[in-house]
Amino acid sequence: MTVPPKKERYQAIVLAHMDSAFNLAFWLTRSRQDAEDIVQEAYLRAYKFFDGFHGDDGRAWLLAIVRNTFYTWHKENRKQEPTMEFNEEWHSHQEAGPNHAFDNPEVLLMYKDDERLLQQAIEKLPLEFREVIVLRELEDLSYKQIASIAGIPVGTVMSRLGRGRRLLAGILTSMLRDA
Repeated sequence: MTVPPKKERYQAIVLAHMDSAFNLAFWLTRSRQDAEDIVQEAYLRAYKFFDGFHGDDGRAWLLAIVRNTFYTWHKENRKQEPTMEFNEEWHSHQEAGPNHAFDNPEVLLMYKDDERLLQQAIEKLPLEFREVIVLRELEDLSYKQIASIAGIPVGTVMSRLGRGRRLLAGILTSMLRDA
């Protein structure tokens, strides 16, 4: 059995995850143009170091590269991340998941508005929480995969997810109250 050349292996293992790479970069940067630049740089890095990849989870490997590329970019551009003060109301809020019925246009329109509000709320999360929320809730990665990508223990992933979800619920509550 012959091993496919580097280019073919790279295409089969890494290129299939471009949407996930862009999604992560976009949520980290909150800018389409910056996300495109980061993904391009990440793919160049992935190709350069592809010979060192010996695993079977190309998606997690690529997303780790995207994350690291973002942090390099972030240090160079030093965009100020919003800091979030402790807010008792936000931290004590319980999550509630609405059940949407898409059988009429009015409900669909309300869902789209909810989706927009959720995107705005995610953008307001501090980076460390936004990162794990995106990887878990939008990219559907396991805690173990997130821990590997972020270079943190699984317990820290769980803690950040829990706190991030509470912060997100608080932000949404505040946004809805202000609307």
